[in-house]
Amino acid sequence: MSETRYTEQHEWVRVEGGEGTIGITRYATEQLGDVVFVELPDIGKTLARGAEGAVVESVKAASEVYAPVGGKVTAVNEALASDPAKVNAEPEGEGWFFKLKLSDPAELSALMDEAKYQDFVKGL
Repeated sequence: MSETRYTEQHEWVRVEGGEGTIGITRYATEQLGDVVFVELPDIGKTLARGAEGAVVESVKAASEVYAPVGGKVTAVNEALASDPAKVNAEPEGEGWFFKLKLSDPAELSALMDEAKYQDFVKGL
């Protein structure tokens, strides 16, 4: 069973079996506009919670994607190199950025569940 958690910076992490898939939310893509380039981390890189994991560039701006939890990068979504628009089309699906082997699953407790995140976005 997977569990999805959210940050106030509009990243999400979906955890299955000690591995987290990280991406940005639909709200974030709406703020960015059309994504034109994505820079992904190297596989094997260790990221601390809150560290820059990726960079996304859109027609409006460039933004960092931060690791919602700490861990070691196990995979990156190489499809984004040739088709960065996947981030806009399916931000919480095929538009994911990278996967991490979680170093401390307890870090998830500091993140919002979907209901809290939706309430947070309504207040913006």
